[in-house]
Amino acid sequence: MKLLIPGVSGLLGINLAQETMSEYEVVGIERGKLQNAPFDVIHQDLSDALAIEKILDSQKPNYVINCVALANLEDCEDNPDLAKQMNIDLPRQIARACKAKNIPFVHISTDAVFDGEKDEFYTEEDKPNPLSVYAKTKLDGEWAVLTENPEALVARVNFYGWSLNGKRSLAEFFYNNLTNNKSMSGFTDVLFCPMLVNDTARLLIKMLKKELKGLYHVVGPQAMSKYQFGVEIARKFHLKESEITPKSVSFSGLSPSVPTTYPSLPASYPQI
Repeated sequence: MKLLIPGVSGLLGINLAQETMSEYEVVGIERGKLQNAPFDVIHQDLSDALAIEKILDSQKPNYVINCVALANLEDCEDNPDLAKQMNIDLPRQIARACKAKNIPFVHISTDAVFDGEKDEFYTEEDKPNPLSVYAKTKLDGEWAVLTENPEALVARVNFYGWSLNGKRSLAEFFYNNLTNNKSMSGFTDVLFCPMLVNDTARLLIKMLKKELKGLYHVVGPQAMSKYQFGVEIARKFHLKESEITPKSVSFSGLSPSVPTTYPSLPASYPQI
């Protein structure tokens, strides 16, 4: 069984490959950052509209899980055309190609499509209200995928874990600062449901095996604040939780209705 992972060098992509390579023949696609991987890697710029079809024809995968995204919030705001290309146009192309070749397809979206105003857990039936270019393009990407390929599976996620460059998740943000004795703030009134990326990877495979389709929320079972998450990271690694100062988003210069999740944080982001 062969699993094709566009965007394999990202936080989810690399962990997905590592979690599945013992069971599947993993083939990753990325632009050239990943070298000497213990699985096959195709170095390809997928902005070429025909590239994905050629790869599907040559590799003949049993499954495709798309982990490609422009997830940096600042980059999306600065370059909305690129955000559209990566978060809407490319997923549409992959969904269309997988449908034509009858290949089960999973597309990764985000819980940031919601505005965070609801007091209870969001369900798949709740109406999204994206507030950033990133969130808007990811929501449009969901629609594009399911319009092109109603048999596809779209997973809204919020995960954390360990990436290749060590700067892709909230866990790494807190860990890197705490291990370097740097103080930081953590929002007490911004809640999310984080899931360890390894668990996200394993769950996606289970969903594929069950032949699920449509839209699903794939997040952790426990809601917590960004501050509490940082405290838990500190406790897990026996670091100083006192270096994390509790703070309200209302006094941060951000709107309280800022989306409650930040799947990829800019390296310069000052407080969480």
